[in-house]
Amino acid sequence: MSATQPSPAARWDHGLRREALVGSILTEVFQGELRAGQHLVAQDLADRYGVSQTPIREALITLAGIGVVDLLPNRGAVVRTVTARDVREVCQVRRVLECEATRAACGRIDPGELAALTADVTALTAAEPGPEYVRRARETDSRLHDRIAASCGNDLLAREIGRLKLLFRAYRDVSWERVEARNDYRRIPAEAREHLAVLAALAAGDAKAAARAMARHIRAGEKYWSRLVAGPPAGGRKPIDTQPRKGRRK
Repeated sequence: MSATQPSPAARWDHGLRREALVGSILTEVFQGELRAGQHLVAQDLADRYGVSQTPIREALITLAGIGVVDLLPNRGAVVRTVTARDVREVCQVRRVLECEATRAACGRIDPGELAALTADVTALTAAEPGPEYVRRARETDSRLHDRIAASCGNDLLAREIGRLKLLFRAYRDVSWERVEARNDYRRIPAEAREHLAVLAALAAGDAKAAARAMARHIRAGEKYWSRLVAGPPAGGRKPIDTQPRKGRRK
């Protein structure tokens, strides 16, 4: 680890939730810092993030469940290759789940909350591009999708969306990091307009139109993410050492 980088202990609370660890490992996989085919040793990851092996093992089980790593007998976890096809398939599953959640949530979300979300999303269409722009776009995107899932009235559906949303958002966040690097922010106002279409249909109580607008939004994201996420970017930080070392703790 570079001397200029903060230590894992400085970046991570010892009470780190599994969700945060999963999100961080996902990001490193999609950034190419954890390479396809690389063996992930629980103690190396525990040292990297400043936590015990228990939440690391739980995070790896979660990552295996969403298809990002393979858990092999007596070999631990191995990073899978992420392809454009993987992104498309995840987005297809997401579309099925979230369109149904959107249809079911229609009429269940407080009008004042819809109005507040609409105002925040509308502001993005005229905001000045830059890092703060991306942060606000990420926050409003998460708020809208979380509110729809929480309001769908189906606990199993909401849990399944919650299980996969870390994967959705890792794709999104890595894509937007590359947007910042390329200084090309065209996707964000386009996404805001897609969100406004969903919100307008929800406010009008039109469940079918809301579900169709959500489908268009997810399809547009699928095309964008599959171009930007698949394959590691050039450069990237040195990956963790996964080779056994003498005296390693078990």
